[in-house]
Amino acid sequence: MSLQHFIIGRKKVTASLAVLAVLGLSACTSNDSSDDNENPNLKGGNSSAEEGSNDAAGDKIVIGFSAPAADHGWMASITDSSATVAKQYDDVELKLAEGTNNVDAQISQVETFINDKVDAIVLLPFDGAAMTPVALKAMEAGIPVINVDREFDDPNAARVTVLGDNYGMGISAGQYVCEQAGGKKDAVVAEIQGIASLPLTQDRSQGFADALKDCGLKVNNQVEAAFTPESGTDAASNLLQAAPKIDYLWNHDDDQGVGVMAAIQEAGRDEFTMIGGAGSQQVMEAIKKGDSVLKATVVYPSTQGADAIKLARLLVQQKAVDDLVEVEVPRKVQLFAPVVTSENVDKYLPSAFKS
Repeated sequence: MSLQHFIIGRKKVTASLAVLAVLGLSACTSNDSSDDNENPNLKGGNSSAEEGSNDAAGDKIVIGFSAPAADHGWMASITDSSATVAKQYDDVELKLAEGTNNVDAQISQVETFINDKVDAIVLLPFDGAAMTPVALKAMEAGIPVINVDREFDDPNAARVTVLGDNYGMGISAGQYVCEQAGGKKDAVVAEIQGIASLPLTQDRSQGFADALKDCGLKVNNQVEAAFTPESGTDAASNLLQAAPKIDYLWNHDDDQGVGVMAAIQEAGRDEFTMIGGAGSQQVMEAIKKGDSVLKATVVYPSTQGADAIKLARLLVQQKAVDDLVEVEVPRKVQLFAPVVTSENVDKYLPSAFKS
């Protein structure tokens, strides 16, 4: 089947109540869709669907899912939230591949999905460029690929792409600093990046710098961590030694932020306002409690995979997205990067991930 077969029209969906089976390549999980979940956005599905709605049961479909290893709170939530959403739909069978940071292993997983003739593949690649050829192979085999978070280097390798907004994270963090500075031009701003060589980190830093520039501020001190608590401790310790006074600190990643906070407490520093990044449960709870330097965080949704599952189901069942005029599933969905503070934390806390 060629790529043009993915240009599919909307049609009435035949209601057929299928048996849910969430399958791993090496293990199976329960097909009980009654499990409770604290995030209301992950609830719904066939059991509570209104007749004729997008959630109403349709033809049973099989979705293959592959993502990197869950060695990071955000990444673990990607897979967990995807599986949770899939369980809500009796007409979805999810083949969940074991998370891996080995490109060859992930390529093999996708090839297995192709051989199994699944209806769609949701893929968060460990390396977008390296996974592009096998994603193209799936598309050329007539299997729509939903690319999550890390883009392929060929747009034809995916029918739908779901992305966060790294540049927007920086903008949101910078605008928050500007608002808090209230026109103060000599405020000292510090930044703890993730891995500096990654495009996502560069996008976050560029957005931060651009937003600060609009209010006459700049980054005075910048250090690099590596998205882990240990690296966060080391980077923050170096930063605090180099900068005797800080007014605002943006840490790109809440997982590495666990180590950053440990270093701050060890140094006994509390003269600044800290903004986190990604949106972990621990950081949001600290913001809500209000007794630390953490006053805000910027969300990078860990529910992108769950959104991709829903879009894959709509795509294969030839449905469209509710509340849009368009009759086709969009080509690309980019999620917003809101700032979470004590004033709105209750809205975002249910969707936070655990570091």
